[in-house]
Amino acid sequence: MLIREDNSELIFEDVQLDRIEDAAEALLDYGQEYAVWLFYGEMGAGKTTLIRTICKLLGVTDEVSSPTFPIVQEYRTKSDETVYHFDFYRIKSEEEASDIGVDEYFYSDNFCFVEWPDKVPSFWPEQYLKVEILVLNELTRIIRLTRHDG
Repeated sequence: MLIREDNSELIFEDVQLDRIEDAAEALLDYGQEYAVWLFYGEMGAGKTTLIRTICKLLGVTDEVSSPTFPIVQEYRTKSDETVYHFDFYRIKSEEEASDIGVDEYFYSDNFCFVEWPDKVPSFWPEQYLKVEILVLNELTRIIRLTRHDG
C-alpha cells in the first residue's frame, strides 16, 4: 500500500482487500478527530467492508452490516461508546433523513459512518472526512481521504 499526502488529502494507492485492516488503521489515525465520515464509491466498491473493519478497530462488539433497510445501525464498543452507520441508498428524499433525526446524530460527537451521503447533502456538518473508494480491479482499491473543515 502506497500512501501519498497532498495538502488536505491523503491517498492510499494499491490497497489490497486482503490487507484492508492496514488501510483502516491508517484511516483512523488520519481521521480520528472527525466524527462524520462520508463514504463514496460505486456499488460493491467496499464501503461496508471498510466500515466493518474500522468498527472492529474501534472495538465494536456488535455485528456490523449494511443498514440498508433501517437506514441507521447503532453499534456499541467495548468501552461503551456509540458508533452510527448510515446507508442512504434507498431513501427517496432528504425528508426521510430528517424524519430519523440525522442532524442530531451528525452533531452527537460519536463516529457516524455514512454510505451514499450524496442523498443528504444539506445535512452534512461543517467538519467531516470524505472517504472515496475507487475500484482498480476485483482485489485492489484506491482510497482518497479529504478533510473538510467548513
